[in-house]
Amino acid sequence: MGDEHLPNAVALNSTSVVTGQMSGPAVAGLVIAEIGTGWAFLLNGLSFGAVLLSMYLLRVQELRTNARAPRTRGGFIKGLRYVWARPDLRAILVMLLLIGTFGFNFPIFISTMAVKVFHTDARGFGLLSSMMAIGTMSGALLATGRDKPNFATLFLGTGVFGIGCALAAFSPGYWWFAADLVVIGVAALTFTNGTNSMMQLSTKPTMRGRVMATRVGVGLGGTAIGAPIVGWIANYFSPRWSLGIGAVSAFLAALVAALMMAKPVAAPLDA
Repeated sequence: MGDEHLPNAVALNSTSVVTGQMSGPAVAGLVIAEIGTGWAFLLNGLSFGAVLLSMYLLRVQELRTNARAPRTRGGFIKGLRYVWARPDLRAILVMLLLIGTFGFNFPIFISTMAVKVFHTDARGFGLLSSMMAIGTMSGALLATGRDKPNFATLFLGTGVFGIGCALAAFSPGYWWFAADLVVIGVAALTFTNGTNSMMQLSTKPTMRGRVMATRVGVGLGGTAIGAPIVGWIANYFSPRWSLGIGAVSAFLAALVAALMMAKPVAAPLDA
């Protein structure tokens, strides 16, 4: 597979990952409501059999190999220096940090809104997670027909994400909130798919692994750091306030994208 197919491949990968993250709680909620919590853990453990089977069936001989950076001392620092020397990569990481820390804690948003605001049970929580999954799958379908992503794509994704979080924070009822989750799901997939494609396509093959490792570290690390903060806000103030914080982080990320779009000279594709 050449780089010309990379955006579509990233879209498919993002679809499988994000849809799994969103549909998993939905299925778990239904299982817990019907047969109990223990069965949910048991079924989750059995599901890893499909992962092992998929790895066993990989056609390794058909994989495309690229040049790799030699393993040397200070390789991680070299990767950070490479990212720091690229304004476009720095901007993307700042956006990921903002939204990853305060906007991507969906289990907290959905569970606290379901229980504390709409007073529903595990079945109701599962349905909300399903609505989020519908949004992410819709975003993936839109991504497959889109040209190579750029900062305009990230601006659109973060802007719509912020609007979706703001609307969700003011949702007057359960079904209004569910509809807002579809919007948030589309926007979240648009943003994550865009950052993934842009960072891979604009990076030297020898540095791609280090750059993508930095991306994952910032995105997942930010979510782990933000989870207790968002949870504390939801507990001591209101789940609606935690969604409001997510909306603010998305609007700040959109501002970063807008500043990059306003630059007169585009960032180089390689450095």
